[in-house]
Order: sequence, then C-alpha cells, then structure tokens
Amino acid sequence: MQISLLKRVPIFSNLGEEELEKIRTLCVTKHYLKDQLILIEQDIGNSMFLIQKGRVKVFRMTEDGREVILTILEDGDFFGELSLLDEKERSASVMAIENSEVLLLRRGDFLRLLEEYPQIAISLLKELAARIRRSDTQIKSLSLQDAMGRVASALIRIADVHGKEIDRNMIITRVPLQQDLANMAGTSRETISRVFKYFEDEGLIHRDGRKLTIQNYSRFKRMFQ
Repeated sequence: MQISLLKRVPIFSNLGEEELEKIRTLCVTKHYLKDQLILIEQDIGNSMFLIQKGRVKVFRMTEDGREVILTILEDGDFFGELSLLDEKERSASVMAIENSEVLLLRRGDFLRLLEEYPQIAISLLKELAARIRRSDTQIKSLSLQDAMGRVASALIRIADVHGKEIDRNMIITRVPLQQDLANMAGTSRETISRVFKYFEDEGLIHRDGRKLTIQNYSRFKRMFQ
C-alpha cells in the first residue's frame, strides 16, 4: 500500500507522512471478489475498512426481500466505522460490486489513533455529518418524489461524491449498473432505462458506455432537488 492512497481517505487527508506511515503499518490487506459479501447487517464489527481498489455497495434488505442500496463507495472511501464507535451491530451489509482490495483497521488501533491525532476525529465528524445529510436527501427523495425525480436524485448523490465537474458539466466515469441504480432510487431497471432515454432526448445527460455526463449540472440540480 502506498502512502498516497491513504492521503485520499478523507479522515486521514490532513495527516503528515509520519502519521500516515504509522497508519499504514496498522492496516491489513484483504481481497474480495465481485459479488462477495464483506459485511453482513447485524453482525458485530471490530474493524473498519478503507477501499484501496475497486467498488462496493452498502445496502439493506427490506422485510419483503427487496434490496435498497444506500450508497456506492470506491477508491479512497471507508466504511464500517460506526460499529467501532458504539460497539453495536453493523447497520448495513456491504458487497463488492467488482474485484476489490480493502484495508482493515482494527477497533483498538483506530481508537488509539483518535486519541493520538484529534484531527482524525474532527475529519470523521465532518464526514459523518455529510453522510447524514446525503441520507436525509435520499429519504426525502424516496418519500416525496416521483420515479423520475428519484432517479435524478440518485444521479446527483453519485455525482456529488464521485463526479468531476468540467465546464459546468458533471462527469461520472463509472455510473452504477442499472439494477444498482434502481435499488438506489427505489424503482425498477426498466424505469431507469425509460428515464435515461428521456434525459438523453431532452439533452440533460449523455452516455458513453459506463461514462455518464450530466449537462449543465447546476441546472439539473435545480430541476430535481
């Protein structure tokens, strides 16, 4: 693992080389194949995870067996931290959606890092606050918007975290598969296809394989937020 990768993790981005080297020595590397479960909801957790390569989905299952994707994470993101803080069950399941390499940081080591480097705790609070805001937006979208609005809101959540804005357009280099988008938006894959076609016909988005460009991103957000 390279120090440069740890710098991309939001809660460690303000640390110096010496501190990052210390964290690197505490991490254990694990590999997961596509569609392999990493965490299971309600399990007791004693590690947090840093994504070095690949992508994962964080999801919950409804009582009637439907999958609801809460978010999709990729290189530089982290997950599993809540159980380290409150020593309770995992709040969601996590599955690799492509072959992934993650770093494990044990609870005892993580808590010692928080005590030794308070800036990690401050960065963690900021990141948790941002995730709560995104969750609030998702709940509002699922409860108040129609299917088109829910699809648009899902794209906005992905773009705000993983997109790159160029000349007022927002580029998502690897948009999730349509079924995963459907599970994020609380709709069907067929609805995703219809909405995407409408967006393309209206000049709101452009697709090139897995790459998706939202044209005039600020206007798009005003239309659907």
